[in-house]
Amino acid sequence: MSSQTSAAVASSPKAVVAALATASFLQWTGAAAVLPLLPLFLKDRGSSEGLIGAVMAAYFVGAFVAQYLAGRLSDRIGHRTVLLVGLVGYAVASFGFLLDVNGPGYLVLRGLQGAFAGGAQVAMLALVARSVRADLRGRAFAAVYGGELAGVAIGPILGTAVGLRNMAELFVVSSLGALLAGVPVLLARLRPTGAAEAADAAAARLDWTGWRGRVLVGVLVAAVVGGVLTGVYDATWTLLLDHRGAVEWQIGLSWTLWAIPFVVVTPLAGWLADHHDRRVLVIGAICSSVFFAALYPFITSLPWLIGLGALESVGVAMAMPAAQSLLAQAAPEAGAGRAMGLFASIQTAAIAASAAASGGLFALAPWVPFVTVAVVSALLTASLPVVWRGVQGRVPRPVAPGADDVTADRRPVAVLADERLAG
Repeated sequence: MSSQTSAAVASSPKAVVAALATASFLQWTGAAAVLPLLPLFLKDRGSSEGLIGAVMAAYFVGAFVAQYLAGRLSDRIGHRTVLLVGLVGYAVASFGFLLDVNGPGYLVLRGLQGAFAGGAQVAMLALVARSVRADLRGRAFAAVYGGELAGVAIGPILGTAVGLRNMAELFVVSSLGALLAGVPVLLARLRPTGAAEAADAAAARLDWTGWRGRVLVGVLVAAVVGGVLTGVYDATWTLLLDHRGAVEWQIGLSWTLWAIPFVVVTPLAGWLADHHDRRVLVIGAICSSVFFAALYPFITSLPWLIGLGALESVGVAMAMPAAQSLLAQAAPEAGAGRAMGLFASIQTAAIAASAAASGGLFALAPWVPFVTVAVVSALLTASLPVVWRGVQGRVPRPVAPGADDVTADRRPVAVLADERLAG
């Protein structure tokens, strides 16, 4: 009776996705407003270059530690609860930068930002997996990622407009962005998740056998590839542009131009994930990114370098909705948080490792980190057709396409997929 009542009053899948996309946009607008100026802020506070690098890396360390744990916890106590705790925690950590703390204090605060933001992201993706039918998940994941990248595009513009002299105001903006992100989550009537499955821990375990296991392994390989590619850009893209003679506004423009096409293309990427072979979309997008990574260091024209970066984001946009849709289909309903947390933590670890290595490789020659990452990514990507052989790439259609129950697809999808793979 209680489950029927909660389902009856739950918001529609579209309302849930709209709330999560709005929350993602608000949080990342505030976070990205601070990010470009944070190293300069730390330098003005007397931090050494080594400490500045450690503070920036602490975000990834915090996220890596928290994401898988947050995913498991959200399966037990509810994804909405973990999401709200993550947003509030991020806001508190951002307010902490207003205090006159020493260098190690900034290290702790940045690590807490990463931990809470990472936990919130995992819970948000798990909510999409739990609240949206399988044949609509590609578009749902695309909307959430689109909100995030829209914030990443707008945030730096806002931050540079406010300026380094007003960093206190930017930290307040970052905190308020996270707090405001919780408002649409609170207003959306989300179906309770986590509590019903807590009594049966076995229901949340990931199945590493059969087609589900092959899907999981392939998606995690894609997470590693995406992570190492992201890491090299985080560490050396600005250095490469500076090496080509770019000034500050051109560097900022390159990041914004990368984000804008991503936001524009994500609706199409989500639709493609719902209607076409998701394996092809993931592999094709990764191959595109590998090609561009190997090409960038040999381009001497600054306008071409910035323009091709914007073009690459179109391919990147195709990968995430398709990969997340595959992951959600392979994971048990009670283990959605665990699956999303595992994906996020592995990708974060790959970003951190790649970023840490890329700086030293760039010192050898500007082309070394890009080509190295391209070769490693190409080798890993070559394994995906083998791992995903025989896996159902297209989303199985639900038995009752007109049903609006947010979880009506789960059993029919599993049965259809098993039957098709067996046959």
